[in-house]
Amino acid sequence: MVSPIYPCLWFESNSKAAADFYCTIFPNSKIISVTPFVTIFELNGTKFMGLNGGPEFKFNEAVSFVISCETQDEIDNYWDKLTEGGEEGKCGWLKDKFGISWQVVPSILGKLMNDAEKAPRVMYAFMQMKKFDIQKLKEA
Repeated sequence: MVSPIYPCLWFESNSKAAADFYCTIFPNSKIISVTPFVTIFELNGTKFMGLNGGPEFKFNEAVSFVISCETQDEIDNYWDKLTEGGEEGKCGWLKDKFGISWQVVPSILGKLMNDAEKAPRVMYAFMQMKKFDIQKLKEA
């Protein structure tokens, strides 16, 4: 069952192109419906609405989507695809070519940060990174 609460993303005029792009990146994704002003789509079972609302509003880092990854291959895959035409940030953050912010993080990060002895070293390590490197975090 799809959650009754889902995000609406305000695009200038390219919600369908964005939905098509995201559906090529995330598994179990699909376009549900398209009208001239609204594109409804699912990314790995999570529903989204893309609104073609004009140039009034732009995306910023105040809202981001977190992708929890089990493996380095997953991190590399999402990072490489989402930064194509976008820009890398620090500490696992990036902006895609549509201006949406994403956090591509290893699922093990919470466990590493809950270790009181290891947490400061892990934090120092990831503060030096753009894309997360799981092995370097484990070695910190």
